[in-house]
Amino acid sequence: MAHRIPVGRTDRVSPLTGHRAAASSAAVRVLLFLALAGTMAAVPVTGVHGHDIPSDITIRAFVKPEGQRLRLLVRVPLEAMLDVTFPLNGPGYLDLSRAEESLGDAAMLWIGQEVSIYENGTRLAVPELAAVRASLPSDLSFSAYDTALASTLGPPLPVDTQIYWQQVMLDVLLEYRIASDRSEFSILPGLERLGMRVATVLRFLPPTGGKRLYQYTGNPGRVVLDPRWHQAAFRFAQLGFTHILDGMDHLLFLLCLVIPFQRLRVLVILVTAFTVAHSITLIAATLGLAPAALWFVPLVETVIAASIVYMALENIISPGLRRRWMAVFGFGLVHGFGFAYALREMLPFGGDHLVISLLAFNVGVEIGQLLVILICVPILRILFRYVPGERTGAIVLSVLAGHTAWHWLVERGGTLWEFDVLSTSPDGALYGVAGLLALMLIIAAFAGWALTRPGRPLQ
Repeated sequence: MAHRIPVGRTDRVSPLTGHRAAASSAAVRVLLFLALAGTMAAVPVTGVHGHDIPSDITIRAFVKPEGQRLRLLVRVPLEAMLDVTFPLNGPGYLDLSRAEESLGDAAMLWIGQEVSIYENGTRLAVPELAAVRASLPSDLSFSAYDTALASTLGPPLPVDTQIYWQQVMLDVLLEYRIASDRSEFSILPGLERLGMRVATVLRFLPPTGGKRLYQYTGNPGRVVLDPRWHQAAFRFAQLGFTHILDGMDHLLFLLCLVIPFQRLRVLVILVTAFTVAHSITLIAATLGLAPAALWFVPLVETVIAASIVYMALENIISPGLRRRWMAVFGFGLVHGFGFAYALREMLPFGGDHLVISLLAFNVGVEIGQLLVILICVPILRILFRYVPGERTGAIVLSVLAGHTAWHWLVERGGTLWEFDVLSTSPDGALYGVAGLLALMLIIAAFAGWALTRPGRPLQ
């Protein structure tokens, strides 16, 4: 069942070419077309001949080692299975009386051969297909492992069930041979090609009891299902490092910090103040102390864009920047919420090591920020040699950064405007507004202090 099944294709009738046909030839073509249409109408649909990749799908999976076997239970929409011909009847119903073989082929092609599971760092062999079953979209058995296993191993749907093949859910049970259920297991899902956007809910059930829930979008890379503290620390340090390098708004904010200065010592102080500030709100949001209102996330993104605009304007008009660290600290509180919402989906990957994971993430962010500074400072020094004056170069770069951030501010502000703050529950709205006002007052106080106090000239 592990071989790849070619996509079924209908033959195309090539148009008549060559010399132009006479009127009689045109009549013949019309008669042939009508005959062909009548023949096709009389033939029932027998298979799916290819379809578009679905835009959004959700995959549910369980991983449970038991003795010397590991079970992988997966539910995936059948419409995500490309390159497989499924038998149909009527207007597009899945022919359950003839679908068993094609369902098994689809399961092995798209799941069995794509998912990689490792035991103590060694990849396990291709699994055995223990069971495959077509289910209705209303079936709720995959809400728990026991019910999902019983349903997948249970009797199939009645052959007279009429369900469009695009609505069918495919339940798959794969079994791997393992040395011990106490080994260290990791998984490389490899299912991101099933849709344009693939969301996965994965539950790991260790033999010691309990359950670990992983929710991610796309391909998270290789995931250790029950990590040790040093594995969690290394993974989250990587996440922090890559997150700061992938976040264009955070990079632009850092650039606005670097533009007026040429001394690494001053920049390290500013970046450290930024790190301390965003660490505070990151930890607070992770512990559930952030407002839960739906509009809070777009609000944070809007204020982040505003922070870049502010820093760019300060670079242009402020005569002194000695106390800039206060404004940086204030805006760092806002950026911390942005980090928290980006990290929220990945926190389960730290297992029981939440505190270590958060600290490691912040370390990774700090390393990434320092790397950006080490790269930007020499580049800016070289660039300023070719402009008439360092001050002019700082203004030009700040205008470009502020212009980009202004577009983000307008776009994100438009998204925020669509939310109705009063539609949230009274307690949540009150809590969110109170937290927002307190945060904005702190930022305004720090920013006003930085602008009104005399400082050192640019150097």
